[in-house]
Amino acid sequence: MRYLLLFIILFTGWSQRTPASPYAPSKNITLIHIEGAISPLTTNYLRRGLKTARQNGSLALIIEMDTPGGLLESTKDIVKEILDAEDLPIVVYISPQGASAASAGTFITMAAHIAAMAPATNIGAASPVQMGGGEMDSVMQKKIFNYSESYIESIAERRKRNAEWAISAVRDGKSITAEKAVDLNVIDFIATDREDLLKKIEGSTIGNKVLNTQNAVIRELHPNLAEKWLAILIRPEVILILTMLAIYGIIGEVTNPGTIIPGVAGIISFILVLFASAVLPLNTAGFTLILLAVGLFIAEAFTPSFGILISGGAVSFFLGALMLFQDLPESMSLSLTWLLPATLLTTLFFIWIAYEGIRIQFRKPVTGYNAMVGKTAKVIDTVTSEKGRVFVMGEYWNAVSIKDEKIKKDENCKIIGVESLTLIVERLSPMKENT
Repeated sequence: MRYLLLFIILFTGWSQRTPASPYAPSKNITLIHIEGAISPLTTNYLRRGLKTARQNGSLALIIEMDTPGGLLESTKDIVKEILDAEDLPIVVYISPQGASAASAGTFITMAAHIAAMAPATNIGAASPVQMGGGEMDSVMQKKIFNYSESYIESIAERRKRNAEWAISAVRDGKSITAEKAVDLNVIDFIATDREDLLKKIEGSTIGNKVLNTQNAVIRELHPNLAEKWLAILIRPEVILILTMLAIYGIIGEVTNPGTIIPGVAGIISFILVLFASAVLPLNTAGFTLILLAVGLFIAEAFTPSFGILISGGAVSFFLGALMLFQDLPESMSLSLTWLLPATLLTTLFFIWIAYEGIRIQFRKPVTGYNAMVGKTAKVIDTVTSEKGRVFVMGEYWNAVSIKDEKIKKDENCKIIGVESLTLIVERLSPMKENT
């Protein structure tokens, strides 16, 4: 009997720990928010949302979206995840009022099983110029447009939406309101809020699944701490600041060895910049120009050119920072309000700090044994090649003379070297003493 009770307890405990089947019927719906530019972090957030929805046995995954566009590669990854999620209905809801699904958002909306918009929202403007950023030659532009048109056409046909309008959104950059989107079969319906959305998707058939969303509970899945911090980290203005900190910190440590803090801060900033460059398609030529700018600033310290190298470095830094983000979409571009102060601050840094810090490495020592070489000392005890004492810089030192000179007490001598704790001196000529 005792063993039977133990077996029942263990079995009950084990059954409670067993996760529910991802396909078990449930009355919850997972909701994620996509706001701002589409990036690799958005893809990771979506994947986490899909995983959580399946683990919770959610009826569907709602993507509440308001985006100006984003990276094409990230958009493709998100669209692929949505199209492959045949076991989990995905609803894209462009909300709140005033929101938009521009550029990359249009592709994502077209890929959803169910697409809805709040009143006073818009969708469209999916031209690849906005999605890829930068200037393109005519041949490359034609190739990218053709690819984007065929890509969005295939998505629209897969979801039985208006493929002709989808192509025009890419080719002509057309944008339409929520009401027009319903009329043109771009989306399924307009929903004033989440409750209205649940009512209107009630009874929808997705594959072999009929959605029963009446009285369903929406569980919001917010970005976690890591995703929030990384989203801040890959902002262009943050990358620019980290680049500047890396330069300032490393140069500061080189010019003032042992301070530690600037070096550590510089290395950490540099590593974060490397991470951002791995996540985002930053322009290599921009990095090269920024490194050239640093080289020109340092060269000014070694070879004074009356400001020519400093001016060249400032121009190189500005152009490098401008080019660094040219491969990003317009929604992730860097404005002149950031570039101009950054260029000015960096130029001043190298003029007033780095310049003086590097020059000081080549100045004559002012402390220690080597600082006494060349100074004049007063003889206290007669100095010979074997022994003697002198007074210099407020201290008494043992001294020896060179060339078997004998320097008498109260005479002046010149220090020409230091060996251990003994000064090597020579007699000052009358002319030198007078001067």
